Amino acid sequence: MDTEIGSGDCLAWAARDASGVLSPYRFNRRIVGSDDVRIEITYCGVCYADVIRTRNEHGHSKYPLVPGHEIVGVVTEVGSNVKGFKVGDHAGVGTYVDSCGECEYCNGFLEIHCSKGLIGTFNYLDSDGTITKGGYSSYIIAKERYCYMIPDGYPLAMAAPLLCAGITVYTPMMRHKMNQPGKSLGVIGLGGLGHMAVKFGKAFGLKVTVFSTSESKKEEALKLLGADKFVISSDRQQMESMTKSLDFIIDTASGDHPFDPYMSLLKIGGVLVLVGFPSEVHLNPGSLNLGSRRISGSLTGGTKETQAMLEFCAANKIYPEIELINIQYINEALERLVKRDVKYRFVIDIKNSLK
Repeated sequence: MDTEIGSGDCLAWAARDASGVLSPYRFNRRIVGSDDVRIEITYCGVCYADVIRTRNEHGHSKYPLVPGHEIVGVVTEVGSNVKGFKVGDHAGVGTYVDSCGECEYCNGFLEIHCSKGLIGTFNYLDSDGTITKGGYSSYIIAKERYCYMIPDGYPLAMAAPLLCAGITVYTPMMRHKMNQPGKSLGVIGLGGLGHMAVKFGKAFGLKVTVFSTSESKKEEALKLLGADKFVISSDRQQMESMTKSLDFIIDTASGDHPFDPYMSLLKIGGVLVLVGFPSEVHLNPGSLNLGSRRISGSLTGGTKETQAMLEFCAANKIYPEIELINIQYINEALERLVKRDVKYRFVIDIKNSLK
């Protein structure tokens, strides 16, 4: 292992500058407070947000930066006020670790939209003045409200991606009532988010069509993930054959792409939900007005819905497709993620490799 830098009882891997290269790092977390849960981390998913922030692509990264916000593990300590967790429970932490808890959105369990601003799991200013550090680390401490119970028997390694990739598509699917059997769903992009949208769609009883620029994904989309159709989005004839055939579209693509061709695939009153982050959204007004169609945006979900999603996945045996890696491979994994060379989510084996 590379030489560790820093001191403290929490071992992690951190980026030191905008190169984004991670290496071993030690630091101290706060002591467990009355409302806190301490989780010994066993697995942490790898999200594209980890690339963005380790490489300072948004210009506000604070180094040393410990990424990771798809965190699962075992509860090792609880505060005196904690009622929902006990030592030994399987628990997780997602994309945020605090919010004001008082605004209309927090009161409605939509903490992701907190009026005063949520506190993200890493690279955010915490309430105690420190910078939050994520799940590429040996343990984490978070308030009970922002921790999730992983259902008994659900594989912990597979639970990790649910806490960002899973909830990011589950939330808009529930909001727009995409859980209606027999309806039709289009999924644009087949990465970490897209493959979860396909899995949820099939669990909801939808007819699912995957749209991709790559023919190489056809077999996995149809045979591994169970999609009903596969369409090459650059093939005009294939696209036109789908005109006005879809009730819903989940767009997970973050690269720039045209929107009008996809809007024409929606039925009257259909909705396209954007969960990716292309640089712009350009639409002909007729794409919306002539079909009474809608385009909507979405982030991850609130605490109540995230817990409900975990229970839904356990009850319906929905498991992300993962590639398990050691922490020592993380720099290569992040490079592969940039190249979209992963099927479909990297998960770090923290317990067995972070030593």
